[in-house]
Amino acid sequence: MTTDDYLDQVLAHLPRTTPHRPQIALELRGHIEERLATGQPLDDVLRQLGDPAVLAESYLAGLSLVPADFGPRVLAKVVDALAFLLLVAVTLVLAWLSPRGGMTVILICVAVLIAGFGFLIYTIVAEWRSGQTFGKRRYGLFVVQESGAPITLGQSVVRQMSLVFQIFWIDALFALFTERRQRAFELLSKTRVVRVDDKQA
Repeated sequence: MTTDDYLDQVLAHLPRTTPHRPQIALELRGHIEERLATGQPLDDVLRQLGDPAVLAESYLAGLSLVPADFGPRVLAKVVDALAFLLLVAVTLVLAWLSPRGGMTVILICVAVLIAGFGFLIYTIVAEWRSGQTFGKRRYGLFVVQESGAPITLGQSVVRQMSLVFQIFWIDALFALFTERRQRAFELLSKTRVVRVDDKQA
């Protein structure tokens, strides 16, 4: 394993939105290079640093991840929903403006698919890949595992089951009464929405 491989593995266990992520990589690279300069073999250095996942968790433990307030979470969801409504509206306008025929039917089908599944799929993929949707990014929020690590695809799917079962508002009410402001399906998926303490960002 090379230094870059090791650093990539550590960073893979840190959410992309982790504060000071580039500095963490530089710091680790510096530690490795210092030890290599003393003549230690790379394998020994990496063994001393330990498992990349455990090392990443130690960095995450040092962060103050503050549970996101209910208001910004609602606003983030509204921003995401409005973006999708705009996309559906544009698609329907294009369908209305197009000459009658096959293109109109296709555009209406696309609008229905976007309205029916697009929002759900977008939310699942965005939170899994980056920890944020457009709305969450706008309000400085991100989704992590309870430990602070990035969420998995499975966790992202479970988080959105309230949309599938159409019980989102009931699910959302849990965030008002739980210590970490978690929705019911966030408790099930062992995830939470956080913001980084402003003093650390």
